[in-house]
Amino acid sequence: MLHTWLGAYYAVKLQERGVDHIHVHHGYFGSWIAMVAARLLRIEFSLTLHGSDLLTHRAYLDAKIRHCRFCVTISEYNRRHILQCFPEVDPGKILVSRLGVDVPEATESPPRLGHSGPHPFTVLAVGRLHPVKDHAFLVRACERLRDRGVDFECAIAGEGPERRRLERLIRECWLQDRVRLLGAVPRSAMDSLYRQANILVLTSRSEGIPLVLMEAMARGRIVLAPAITGIPELVIPGRTGFLYSPGAIDELVGRIVFVEELMRAERRYAVSRLDWIRHAARVQVLHNFNRRKNLATFCQRFLERIGPHEVIPKDWSPPYESAVLQQI
Repeated sequence: MLHTWLGAYYAVKLQERGVDHIHVHHGYFGSWIAMVAARLLRIEFSLTLHGSDLLTHRAYLDAKIRHCRFCVTISEYNRRHILQCFPEVDPGKILVSRLGVDVPEATESPPRLGHSGPHPFTVLAVGRLHPVKDHAFLVRACERLRDRGVDFECAIAGEGPERRRLERLIRECWLQDRVRLLGAVPRSAMDSLYRQANILVLTSRSEGIPLVLMEAMARGRIVLAPAITGIPELVIPGRTGFLYSPGAIDELVGRIVFVEELMRAERRYAVSRLDWIRHAARVQVLHNFNRRKNLATFCQRFLERIGPHEVIPKDWSPPYESAVLQQI
C-alpha cells in the first residue's frame, strides 16, 4: 500500500513534466512505484531485471511484467527463466541487453611465479561482505589450500555486515597471515589490485553476470567462478576462464591449484596456455561486454520500443534535480 501511495505521489510530481515513458531498474519496490505512476498518467513503463530481483525476490513480478511495455534483462539465462516462470508472457516482450565495462587500451602482464620466486600466488575476491557473496566459502577453501602446501595470499576487497563473522573465521582457521580483508577500496585503486592478482575468484550463491568478472577479464586476468545463472555466458570453461560447480569446495580448490601449477610452469614458455585464455577473455569483453558498445545498442533498441520521440537539444538541462524523482 505504501508503494502504491508513492506511485501516486510520483504521478503528481511527473504530470507537469511531459513524461511519455518511465523506465525503472530492478524489479524491487521501485518497479511497483513506476507501474502505478505510469497507469495513473496513462503512459507506458518498462523495467530492467538484473539478478536477485528476478531469481530470489520477485514479489508481484507477474503483475509488473504483464503491465510493462517491455522488459529488459541482462542475460539469456534470465530471459529463459522469465519465460519459464511466466509462460503467459509474450516472448517478444523480453529483451536481452548485456551490461559491460570499459576496456583498457592496454594491459599489464600478471606477476610471474617461480619455484622459489618472491611473489606468492595471489588470489583476489571483490564484492560486498554479504551472505550472498559467500566469502566464508572462499576462506574455507584457503584453509585447504594452505593444508595442501600452496604458497598463496588472498585479498578480499569490499565491506559489509559479514565482516566480523569473516574475521572470526579467519582467526579460527589460522589464516591471519594468508587472508586479508581490505575493506571498501576506492575505484581509483582497483586497477592496482587487478595488476597484483594472479586469479580473481568469485564465490557468490546468486548473481546476474558480475561486472567484477568483466573488469578482471578486460585486464587479462584469469577468473574462476561458479557455474550459475548467466556467468557461463561470459566465462567459457578453459577458453575465457574457469568454472566450478556451485558449493563444490573440493572442485574450487582443485581449480585454484590447477591454475597455480600452470602459472608455475609459465616461466619455461614464451607463450603459455594461460596467455591464450587471458587474450580470449579480453576479446570476449571487448566484443560482447563492452560498456560503450552495449549502451549504444540499448539506447537504440529502447528508443525503437517507446515509439516516436522528440529530439532533445544538446544544451538542454533540467531546471532542477529531485532526489525523489531520481529513485526511478
